[in-house]
Amino acid sequence: MKKNFNQFEKKIGYNFNNINLLIQSLTHKSFDPIKNNEKLEFLGDRVLGLIISKNLLKTFPNDKEGDLDKKLASLVNRKQCVKIANKLNLNEFILIRNSKNKKKEIENKILSDSIESIIGAIYLDQGFEKVEKFILDHWKEDIIKRTITERDAKTKLQELSLKVNKSLPIYKLIENKGPRHKPIIKVSVKIKNSKVVVAIGNSKKEAEQNAAKKLLDIIKSK
Repeated sequence: MKKNFNQFEKKIGYNFNNINLLIQSLTHKSFDPIKNNEKLEFLGDRVLGLIISKNLLKTFPNDKEGDLDKKLASLVNRKQCVKIANKLNLNEFILIRNSKNKKKEIENKILSDSIESIIGAIYLDQGFEKVEKFILDHWKEDIIKRTITERDAKTKLQELSLKVNKSLPIYKLIENKGPRHKPIIKVSVKIKNSKVVVAIGNSKKEAEQNAAKKLLDIIKSK
């Protein structure tokens, strides 16, 4: 067992001062109903959100709150945590009762919770600086990828429209409602010979990006 935990430390690029914290972070409640990773997961969820939020503020100083909130949600949700867990082969190290009959979504929840519990354990083991390094080491690539994807939709639609129609996409503001700190913006977009597509966002930029993505998806599906 100790050998496996040593292998896991190498895999994640972090050595625990207190190995018991690592063991607890990998212990599912089905394996030990009392000393398991539930409280570490509770802590890790908050630490992950704080560190990703801090990094987003630093990386995108000109983004509005709504844009930052959307990025944050995509980087701390279950799907993202499961992706990181799979990269680290976390399923090989979790201490759990036989789970052959469990549904896939339950297995994914366990993986997601376990990644957060590891974050909580690292925070308790060596503090904020070390856990921040761990998170950024494993999340940085996805932060960059999401940024490129978000910002590239309008460019892709523009390039397509210029290539095929020799003209630019036409965006129109349809509606602006909601509170000033978190407005709901509705815009439309179309290119020559396409239908008009409508999308919303918490900023004009976000709404236009969403509309461009939506129209691109429609064009690709034809």
